[in-house]
Amino acid sequence: MMRLMWCCSALLLLILAPRVCDGGNILVLPADGSHWINMDILLQALHSRGHSLTIVRSNASWYIREKSSYYRTITVPVKRSVDQTFITKIGLENLKFQRGDISLIDFLRMAIGMIGTFVEIHELTVELPSTLLGDTELITQIKDSKFDLVLGDPCWGGAAIVAKYFNLPLVYNVRWLVAIEAHLAIAPSPVSYIPITGTGNTDKMTFLQRVQNMLFYIMSGIQNNWVNGGIYQRICEKYLGPDCDYLQLMIDADIWLMRMDFVFEYPRPTMPNVVYMGGFQCKPAKPLPQHLEDFVRSAADHGFIIMSLGTFVTELPADLANYIAATFAKLPQQVIWRYKGEKPDTLGNNTLLVDWMPQNDLLGHPKIKLFVAHGGTNGVQEAIYHGVPVVGIPLFFDQYDNLLRLEDRGAAKILSVATMDKDDNFLKAVREVLTVPSYRTSMQRLSRLHRDQPMAPMDSALFWIEFVMRHKGAAHLKAQWYRMPWYSYYSVDVALFLIGALVLALFTVFISLRCLSTAVCKRKAKRD
Repeated sequence: MMRLMWCCSALLLLILAPRVCDGGNILVLPADGSHWINMDILLQALHSRGHSLTIVRSNASWYIREKSSYYRTITVPVKRSVDQTFITKIGLENLKFQRGDISLIDFLRMAIGMIGTFVEIHELTVELPSTLLGDTELITQIKDSKFDLVLGDPCWGGAAIVAKYFNLPLVYNVRWLVAIEAHLAIAPSPVSYIPITGTGNTDKMTFLQRVQNMLFYIMSGIQNNWVNGGIYQRICEKYLGPDCDYLQLMIDADIWLMRMDFVFEYPRPTMPNVVYMGGFQCKPAKPLPQHLEDFVRSAADHGFIIMSLGTFVTELPADLANYIAATFAKLPQQVIWRYKGEKPDTLGNNTLLVDWMPQNDLLGHPKIKLFVAHGGTNGVQEAIYHGVPVVGIPLFFDQYDNLLRLEDRGAAKILSVATMDKDDNFLKAVREVLTVPSYRTSMQRLSRLHRDQPMAPMDSALFWIEFVMRHKGAAHLKAQWYRMPWYSYYSVDVALFLIGALVLALFTVFISLRCLSTAVCKRKAKRD
């Protein structure tokens, strides 16, 4: 009996003990800046499941710490790198133009310069994989580590090159693929109803909007091919051989973890190796720090508002900051505003300026009434998760398109930074969203749809990362179209063959009828 009890106890321990042997060894090539926030959350979840993580970062990294309790780092010395000042400057110049603070000539100069800036960004980011693969010590270190997988953010294009060089499966944590939205590169994308980022279109377009959509689609494709062919192709040829095509390599990932879902995204064709994990970073709210809890409770039934314009825009022109502060001072709600600029002169007693705030926890608080946001993907998804309506002030990149998806579903109101301080537009928008019940009702409906899934987005992402490690890739989920030349993909050769065959058949019939007619005419002439 005692022996049986010991056997049962041992079996129970084996079942309950963490399976350390299942832990994988993952090499991570993230994008720096705000994209790291997403990646870091995913890495913490992977670490909690027993996986070993090694981050490739540059010595000039501005978000990714060299030392951490849950990952190791390989620091690559680079001469140049994208930094926060570089990105913030772009945002402030765009903000000035939207407010009419620069002339048309300056705008044209800026627009042309933006193309060069975009190329420059990737010229800087490509230094990391190039330096890494040119360093024999780092190569030996990576080979000796025997990694199972490369996890990368293809917003910067080096992960595909590194994965191919070390012959490792590749998983993307993705929304942007260098210069385009990732779906456009891997799935059929009819531009008749799939809006291209930057157009401000929904999936219901007029004829002129479809013309605009097509032009943006063509331009984004040209830009993407230009950057990839002119920058990343050189590194491919240097380290992977002259026969390597980066455009093909870039889309040859095993799994694409898409940071979106179809509560937010318009319906569109997709592929079997695309896994949707929109809102994976969202979670139930934790208790607030006591000083914040006391502040938000002080407004009683009026509740509170939070405002954040994201990572890059932490201050505003003084006149605009004063206008926003004066507007908040007129409201009965308490306001928490993430702002690092000079304190506005018109700041009311109901407004608290903070350098940082626990955004997810504030959005999940029962007294939250409104989120004033710039429209970044993280903030939009957290607002959906917690069912908080939005007043959107888009500034650049994809922010307007993100907010448009919410406004189209009745859950947000968009303001232009150029006109928000005219005719009290900001105050009117805030009061409208606070007092019209349909905004909150629509957002809470989106929240219910988002949460009603068979598997939580984070669990889905973790499953597929581990799936790729277990099976050494996911080749069976990858369509083979990307290996086909364009004329085969679009069946141009087939169409030409069928047209040629039809022409040949018609020509044969014509010649046959002509010969028959000639023969008949000759016989008739002989009889006559």
